[in-house]
Amino acid sequence: MTKFELTGQHSALNNSTAIEPIKTITLDNRSITILGTAHVSKASADKVQELIASGTYDAVAVELCPSRHKAIVDPDAMAKMDLFQVIRKGHASMVAANLALGAFQQRMAEQFNIEPGAEMRVAIHDAQAAKLPVLLIDREIGTTLKRIYHNVPWWKRIGLFSGLISSVISKEKFSEAEIERLKEGDVLESSFSQFAEDEKDLFKPLITERDQYMSARLIKESRESQYQHILAVVGAGHMKGMQHQLENRQINNPDDTIRELDAIPASSNWFKYLPWIIVLLVLTGFAIGFTRSPEIGTAMILDWILINGGLSALGAAIALAHPLTVLTAFCAAPLTSLNPTIGAGMVVAAVEIYLRKPTVGDFHRLRSDTTTLKGWWNNQVTRILLIFILSTLGSAIGTYVAGFRIFERLSAG
Repeated sequence: MTKFELTGQHSALNNSTAIEPIKTITLDNRSITILGTAHVSKASADKVQELIASGTYDAVAVELCPSRHKAIVDPDAMAKMDLFQVIRKGHASMVAANLALGAFQQRMAEQFNIEPGAEMRVAIHDAQAAKLPVLLIDREIGTTLKRIYHNVPWWKRIGLFSGLISSVISKEKFSEAEIERLKEGDVLESSFSQFAEDEKDLFKPLITERDQYMSARLIKESRESQYQHILAVVGAGHMKGMQHQLENRQINNPDDTIRELDAIPASSNWFKYLPWIIVLLVLTGFAIGFTRSPEIGTAMILDWILINGGLSALGAAIALAHPLTVLTAFCAAPLTSLNPTIGAGMVVAAVEIYLRKPTVGDFHRLRSDTTTLKGWWNNQVTRILLIFILSTLGSAIGTYVAGFRIFERLSAG
């Protein structure tokens, strides 16, 4: 069975008369209905409510991953986050990027008095009220962000990160055209495209891969749980891709597809060994310096400590770290830079957490505080993330600057 409803196009943001696109596909004598929604449209939420109330479906799938679902059903989830474990496991940058994305979308919501994701909240609430299972079919946002990182050429990654930060700092108002684009597309793609240099680098991990992933999850759930008719609530930007995947039987083994798209691409071998190569070169420089004269060797070590420790401490100070945390950065960076298994940022952030542990209030205010530059510095949760990132960045820059300084001394000698 195939059914289409035409979509209306309206410029007014509060217009709720738009008709949502809907498509029903039959697979193995079981049906999957895909409802394309606008993440900022009341009409979409109303349509979701209407379809669930019809009693036609025995399961409701939503374009959410477990993390985004938890943020919706448990707004206090962030307050339960173990910040040190986040940093120890190397997830600090991903959490910061997540918060920046959320802040960008929150600014948009406040400007136009809209609620992004209202249709997902309605889908979850009404499905539970009707005692229908809620299926989370989207890929984990952390995995998507990591695959974006690997899909973007290394020379563009700094621009992508700085664009993400500037989107939080910017006071520029969003245009109605940008909101219309968000209504027609995917919420993550629309957010990233505001500051990405080349959207082609983002399209595959943000759209194409997630079309495949969500289609594979629907096939898997339909087969294994024997659901006769699943309602899938996804952004309108995913409708065409998912329809193609399902109708043309593009996915033979959903488990293999899910496993492949959940994998994080491995870094190049040379990049993996680069930190150790740098350490070896620095230590070789020290050895050669002391061989020539104790004065040259001592000067090299002082350069290493002052430059590496100084820049890491500067990063911590810019993030308004505790004075003892700044001192820790100065002492730790020259040592951790000679041991790639542990980063200066992790040590520095751990000390800051010990000295000034975030309060429950800090976690509760994250959503509002991250919408302003001042809020990132005032909230202790985001300040710790900034301390980790900036002290790490300072140490990394210091390693290269001090390294060049060491070999300048060798050349001069």
